[in-house]
Amino acid sequence: MKALPIESSEAAVRVGARLRSHRLRARMTIDQLASAAGLTKGFVSRVERDLTSPSVDSLVRMCRVLRLEVGELFAGPAEVELVRLADAPHVDLGGEGIEEQLITPAGRRRVQVLRARVAPGGRGEEAMYTMDCETEVLHLISGCFRLHVPGRTHDLAAGDTVTMPGSEPHTWENPGDEDAVLLWILGT
Repeated sequence: MKALPIESSEAAVRVGARLRSHRLRARMTIDQLASAAGLTKGFVSRVERDLTSPSVDSLVRMCRVLRLEVGELFAGPAEVELVRLADAPHVDLGGEGIEEQLITPAGRRRVQVLRARVAPGGRGEEAMYTMDCETEVLHLISGCFRLHVPGRTHDLAAGDTVTMPGSEPHTWENPGDEDAVLLWILGT
């Protein structure tokens, strides 16, 4: 049996990907960062790909340009949270014949994902409603689903996705003879 490649806990911290992520979030090119920090484009590129380790001075200069605390590059791994479907809380956003579960951690506000199972004949409220979010995405996993928006009806088949502003009035129904399983993604 071949041994697994395990890195020593003394391995150098790789900050390149984190530095690149902050640069992209700041909407800067490598050229812009290099110029503002007084470094070469090639050097910044090699740092971002973890092909070279920057000196403390170079790292501080890049962080200043990105308005980033140097320590943020060395922070532990991002918080990763697992929500098992069996443990996901049930929620009730209205409608008939629908079972909804919040499958993202309850404390997350920027994006929330609901998994819904809609029985045949299940339907939303009679009057169209809106959601308190910037963007709403509906992805149909299985079954069929009908989404009503002002002046239009969208019939979805498994694999179809609809994206709309949360402020778009809508209602829905399952016109099929089997459960529809779908994801509602609400984002700010």
